[in-house]
Amino acid sequence: MTTTRRHRELRENQTCQLHLFDVATRSATVVAEFDHLLYEAPNWSADGQTLYLNGEGDLWAFALESPNKPRRVEYAGLPGINNDHVLDPRGDAIFMSASDGQIYHGALEGGSVRRVTSEDGVWHFLHGVSPDGATLGFVRMVDFNHPGRLALVPSAGGAVTVVETGPGHVDGPEWSPDGAWIYFNTENWASQPGHAQLARVPNENPVADKVERLISATTVDWFPHLAPNGSLAVYLQYAEGTVSHPADREVELVLVETADWSTPLARVPAFGGQGTINVNSWSPDSTRFAYVSYPIGQ
Repeated sequence: MTTTRRHRELRENQTCQLHLFDVATRSATVVAEFDHLLYEAPNWSADGQTLYLNGEGDLWAFALESPNKPRRVEYAGLPGINNDHVLDPRGDAIFMSASDGQIYHGALEGGSVRRVTSEDGVWHFLHGVSPDGATLGFVRMVDFNHPGRLALVPSAGGAVTVVETGPGHVDGPEWSPDGAWIYFNTENWASQPGHAQLARVPNENPVADKVERLISATTVDWFPHLAPNGSLAVYLQYAEGTVSHPADREVELVLVETADWSTPLARVPAFGGQGTINVNSWSPDSTRFAYVSYPIGQ
């Protein structure tokens, strides 16, 4: 697989806005805005002081005390990364999916990287790290003409386990904070192509007949992200009929309690989709989550 540095770019008259949503006040604040570079997919640092996003194929650190001045994290030998990156639970490193299809591990201050995955010619789109840091959950794709499968690999490297979850495309797998469940979106119940719905499967013995559907809706729902407290979650909702998770759409971020996914606590409209909230962006204290929008002509 050829290594490239593909990355998304802003369109004419488009800006990139970084938001923080406060759960208590049910309000969102734009904390930074850019008209020259497109950033995606916030991760929150363990100390709650920094956000990590990708842009131009690199990882960037946004100190919340000065979010309009992001710092590029310099890595040696790392191909361009995409918007699938998750912090190592230790808090000092990060796992990143790259444009060569592989997953890498590197310190948050930069430097050398370690390639985690070993299978060439296959795409590995990282979304989750188990709470103990021992296992990565990713979407395994032979090519873009075949559905993605839920797959697991030791974070130290090793054999990949493909989890059977049903016939439909799977995306966005991540663990619950207690490690008991793997949450994801799936087209397992789709009546039309692209109709993703939210689901979970037990971490122990994850097999297709144990997949639970979290909500039944006509909308297209992606990326269930649980807060560290385990009682709240947010996910990305597209309009009915949307195929996959495209960019530059009117979407909503839906805040729910994990005890009741069918009753939204809040709906947060945004112009975005791809890049908005691909990975978990909850603050460590579960009081806020970050997301990105990409308005045009505002």
